[in-house]
Amino acid sequence: MANISDGRLAGKMALVTGAAQGLGLAIARSFLEAGATVALTDVNEQVSAVARELDPTGKRASGYVLDVRSESAWTAVYDKVGAALGPIDILVNNAAMTISKSVWDIPADEWDDVMAVNLRGVFFGCRVAGRHMRERGKGRIINLSSLAGQRGGVVAGAHYSASKAGIIVLTKCFAQELAGKGVTVNAIAPAAIEGPMTKEMPAEKVQGLAKTIPVGRLGSDTEVGAAAVYLAADDAGFVTGATLDVNGGVFMR
Repeated sequence: MANISDGRLAGKMALVTGAAQGLGLAIARSFLEAGATVALTDVNEQVSAVARELDPTGKRASGYVLDVRSESAWTAVYDKVGAALGPIDILVNNAAMTISKSVWDIPADEWDDVMAVNLRGVFFGCRVAGRHMRERGKGRIINLSSLAGQRGGVVAGAHYSASKAGIIVLTKCFAQELAGKGVTVNAIAPAAIEGPMTKEMPAEKVQGLAKTIPVGRLGSDTEVGAAAVYLAADDAGFVTGATLDVNGGVFMR
């Protein structure tokens, strides 16, 4: 595990979406280890229980229900968190929906649902946070994209890939808008990360996957968390509009 318990985010307030499980939870945990206070948000009401597991005292981690598809919901939660914990310094847009299905079998309503969560939700998050951060003259926004959004992929669904590609462009748009206001906006594009999906795969299939990765292994969620800590820290102030690849060399550019 990367050593990020160095207080790089001490005194910072972060909000992470889709934080009840997976990469969102890993990023929230990494932020806590780096010294931040974290508001975990998720459409799953279990997010409050997850936050209590991370911090039984409730002083540095708390959970809030948030449907990222609604801009009014974003505004309400953002204001609620700000009133309870203080101004938000870091936003991580991680909430996403994945439905593995052939491009020929995706119905229109499913396409719209995936886009609403994965792309519209990021747009609303960037806009709500961006307005507050530009007024304060500082802030960090980190959007979770994917390898599927960089080179196209059908395993997670064409709608998922298209939404993740959109996130990369949206990141650049907001980065340009906010660069002169002390706010950076970047993306992380993970791939081949150990998680719930790989745990359900046969061991030989996981080993076969690892052989296709130049570094010879799958990545860990803590490595994605460490990347998020770097982008959220003060020493990444000259990095904006970028997409940080965390993929073991699967996609080099």
